[in-house]
Amino acid sequence: MKRDSGAKVHFISLGCDKNLVDAEQMMEILKDKGYILTENEEEADAIVINSCCFIGDAKEESIETVLEMSRLKEKGVLKAIILAGCLAERYADEIKTELPEVDAVIGTTAFDRIAEALDKALKGQSPVIREDRDRLVFSPGERSIATPGYYEYLKVAEGCDKRCTYCIIPSVRGAYRSIPMDSLIKDAEYLAGHGVRELILIAQETTVYGQDIYGRKALPELLRRLCRISGLRWIRIMYAYPEEIDDELIQVIKEEKKICKYLDMPVQHASDPILKKMGRRTSRKDIESLVHKLRREIPEIALRTTLLTGFPEETEEDHGQLLDFIREMAFDRLGVFTYSPEEGTPAAEMSGQIPDEIKKRRRDELMAAQQEVAFRTAEAQIGRELEVIVDGRIPEDHIYVCRTYRDCPDVDGLLFLPEDGISKEILSGDFLKARVIDAKEYDLIGEALGVL
Repeated sequence: MKRDSGAKVHFISLGCDKNLVDAEQMMEILKDKGYILTENEEEADAIVINSCCFIGDAKEESIETVLEMSRLKEKGVLKAIILAGCLAERYADEIKTELPEVDAVIGTTAFDRIAEALDKALKGQSPVIREDRDRLVFSPGERSIATPGYYEYLKVAEGCDKRCTYCIIPSVRGAYRSIPMDSLIKDAEYLAGHGVRELILIAQETTVYGQDIYGRKALPELLRRLCRISGLRWIRIMYAYPEEIDDELIQVIKEEKKICKYLDMPVQHASDPILKKMGRRTSRKDIESLVHKLRREIPEIALRTTLLTGFPEETEEDHGQLLDFIREMAFDRLGVFTYSPEEGTPAAEMSGQIPDEIKKRRRDELMAAQQEVAFRTAEAQIGRELEVIVDGRIPEDHIYVCRTYRDCPDVDGLLFLPEDGISKEILSGDFLKARVIDAKEYDLIGEALGVL
C-alpha cells in the first residue's frame, strides 16, 4: 500500500554493477511506497548503503562508508542507516554488535523488503531481514535508473555454481539462478522505452545463462531476441567465462550488428598449477586457443580480462608465466587484482600465503607489461573510422567525451572529440561517426565525421 511518508532517502551503491541493479529496484520500491529519493546525503532522513564484500578492500570501503555516513546523525537530520547487499548478507549477525551505527540489515535476497526495513528503522526498531539465499528476486520494468540513462545493465542471473577456491560469492549470493527470458525481454523493452541505447549484460557468469531453467545455454537465444528490440543500438557482454564460450555464442556475436564486438572474459591466471589451485576449469592452452579463435572469427573484437596475482604458493616462475602471457596474448583491456584471503574459502586455508608487498610488486609489474600492450593497441586504432557514443562534454575545452565499441563505461578508455565539424547540439547518448587521429596512453583523440 502506498504511503505518503515524506521521508527522504539517499542511496549509496558500492561494488559491482549487479549491486547497482539491486539498488535501482530498491529505489523504485521506496518511491512506490511514498518515500522521496534525494541525491543530497545532507538532507536525507535515511541512507541505504548497498554494500560489497568481494575482497578485503571492498569490505573496508563498505565499513568506512557506514562510519562516514553515521557522522550525519550528529547533525540531527539523519535518522537511520540501512545496510544491504553482500556485506550485510555475509555478516548479518555480527553487524549489530560490530557496527552499532547500522539501524537495519537486509540480505541480498530480501531487498524487495526494503520498505519494511526502512519503516521499522525510522520507528526506532533494528530489524535484520534475510531470506533463503537461493531465492530469486526480480521485477522487470520496476527500477529507478541510476546510470546516466542512455546505458544500463541487464542482470541475467544471480549467484554462481563455479566455486573457485578464492571466491566467497556462492556463499553470499547463492547458487546460479537464471532470470526467465521473457522477464529479461520485458525489462530490456522497459529500458529501451526510457531512452537506453546501450545495454550491458551482467551476471556472476553470463555464459551459462539458461542452463538451470532451460537445460541448455540460452545466452545466444537471449541475445538474438534483445537485438530485435527497437531503440537499442549497442549490446555488450560482460563476465563471460572462457570455458563456456562456444561456437554458437561466437556466431551470434559475429552476426548480430547490435552486439558490440567486445567480450569481457575473466581468466585469472596463466600458470596451470595456479589455475588448478584456484579451481578454474581452463588451462593456459585452452585460453590461448580461445583467444586465437575469437580473433580469427571476429577480427575486430576487443577482448577484456582480469587477472589475480599473489595467490597462495604462486612462485616467481608462475608470475613470469603470467607476464609472458600478457605480452603474448595482448588483451585490449586488462585489470589486475591482488589476492585477498577471504574467510570461509578454501584458498584462505592454503599454505604458502604470499606477503602483501610481494603481491603489490607483482601487480605493478603485470600492469606495467599491460601498459605497453595497451599503448600499442591504442596507437593501432589511429586512422580507423568508428561509431562512438557520447558520454558527456567538457565545455571549457569544447570537447565531447565519447566511447567506442571497444570501451565499457567506467572500466575502459575514452575517445575525446573536439566540437569542430559538429554543426548540431549533441547530447549524452547520441552516436557519432569519428576518425581516430591520435592516441594518448589509454585514450584516443578523434575528429567528427558526422552525426548518426
